[in-house]
Amino acid sequence: MGRLIVFEGIDGSGKSTQFARICARFENDGVPLMRLTFPQYKEPSSALIRMYLGGEFGENPEDVNAYAASTFFAVDRFASFVKVWRDFHRAGGVILTDRYTTSNALHQGSKLPERQRPDFFRWLYDFEFRLMELPRPDIVIYMDIPAEEALKRIKTRQALTGAASDIHERDEAYLKECWRCGAQAADFYGWRRISCLKGGVPRTEQDIHEEIYQILTQTE
Repeated sequence: MGRLIVFEGIDGSGKSTQFARICARFENDGVPLMRLTFPQYKEPSSALIRMYLGGEFGENPEDVNAYAASTFFAVDRFASFVKVWRDFHRAGGVILTDRYTTSNALHQGSKLPERQRPDFFRWLYDFEFRLMELPRPDIVIYMDIPAEEALKRIKTRQALTGAASDIHERDEAYLKECWRCGAQAADFYGWRRISCLKGGVPRTEQDIHEEIYQILTQTE
């Protein structure tokens, strides 16, 4: 089997930036790899996700319960695994992915009271990794950033790109709960936490990148 490396974090954490930098550096190092991003918005398998995030099932994230919404994203991952990367992974290839099952832990687990989340976390991994037979991550890089800082970044990004917000991004209370749930999930699953701030000040992209690179090359 190959190696599955997952980048996770709340919206605005810098997860996608660090994912892209590590992919580029691994490719420069000559590491044969495949890069993935979830959800697959351009694929038919994401139809229910697009309906959900577009507000067709309700304008608030809580309008669809954690378990139901999780299945939308799981089906999209299953389709990707079977059609795109199963053979590469089984042949020993390195897979790097921006989001994975781990995103349901943050975004859907946040809909539940804190005391109910451990049961959800157990169900989630059992559902996707045992019942659906998707690969379990070898390592999860969790971008740990305070919700307030993430919100600043989201607003800056939207002002620059003019992109419309989905039901997750425009709900600040929901994002803050995702941050709290993310910390709980990271502890529960044993993810590698990468602090995006040092002494209350945002770290540089390069500083964070070097830490992640060292972690991934030391655990090969």
